[in-house]
Amino acid sequence: MVPALVLTAGLATRLRPLSLVRAKAALPVAGVPLVHRILRSLAVSGVTDAVLNLHHLPHTLTRLVGDGSVLGMRVRYSWEVPVLGPAGGPRRAAPLLDSTFLIVNGDTLTDVDVRALVEDHRRSGALVTMAVVANMLRDKYSGLSAGADGALTGFAKRGSPENAFHFIGVQVVEAKAFASVPEHVPFETSTLYTSLIAGQPGAIRLFTTSAEFFDIGTPADYLDTSLRLEERERHPTTRSTARVDATARVERSILWDDVVVEAGTMLRECVVTDGVRVPADTSWHGVTIRVADGELMPGERRVDDLAIASL
Repeated sequence: MVPALVLTAGLATRLRPLSLVRAKAALPVAGVPLVHRILRSLAVSGVTDAVLNLHHLPHTLTRLVGDGSVLGMRVRYSWEVPVLGPAGGPRRAAPLLDSTFLIVNGDTLTDVDVRALVEDHRRSGALVTMAVVANMLRDKYSGLSAGADGALTGFAKRGSPENAFHFIGVQVVEAKAFASVPEHVPFETSTLYTSLIAGQPGAIRLFTTSAEFFDIGTPADYLDTSLRLEERERHPTTRSTARVDATARVERSILWDDVVVEAGTMLRECVVTDGVRVPADTSWHGVTIRVADGELMPGERRVDDLAIASL
């Protein structure tokens, strides 16, 4: 099986304020760090070598993954300063990978058949093969357009009638597809791929699948995905190091590490991040709660030493 690059360097601005506390891929999803879910899924598919690119809050990822041995694989890291984007990141990491490798977004969960995707890529001889599903939410997601032969023809905006396919975050690429990307410069795949298909029609192909995928783009998406998986998998949300008073009520909420929920507290549909002490006899609904250890972001308000934002 080919190695994988997992894209975990991004700032995750849409996920703020949660991504001010941890890198997106370090967030616990139904009790399991997102990066562990991604890497374990790859390992089941036969991937034994992975690279994570790092920039934003890298320690929150490296402390979870280490050298990968806990997950049964070898993991190495590609460091980025500045963050290089979804095309610049692979360009920098390519020397740690083979001529053919997977690129996996660090913010999406999917059960796509990775082996079938790789086999399809090898049969076609394409430079890039992207796993996609039919875009049933064209007003929510931008997407991709393709010809009858499955070749990518362009990128479509939200609401466009040509917005036929939704990329689910897994692709197989040839390293040479990134050869034209300048080193040490942020670069977008939309720019690169548009150039590739203009010069070589059929260079990028779509692998259409009915695979399931879960979005973790915003705090509300994150809470919804985590609760859905918790219900499906029937294990608790992350409370391994949280302390909840017996008189407190916690409903449909996510508690990160070292959280203390004091007596008489009510939490409903909340995300409480690392190190927060939720005051006694308070009630919270539909908010994120983090320690206010710096400037507040737009939409947050300070309550004592806590920063509160609506989901």
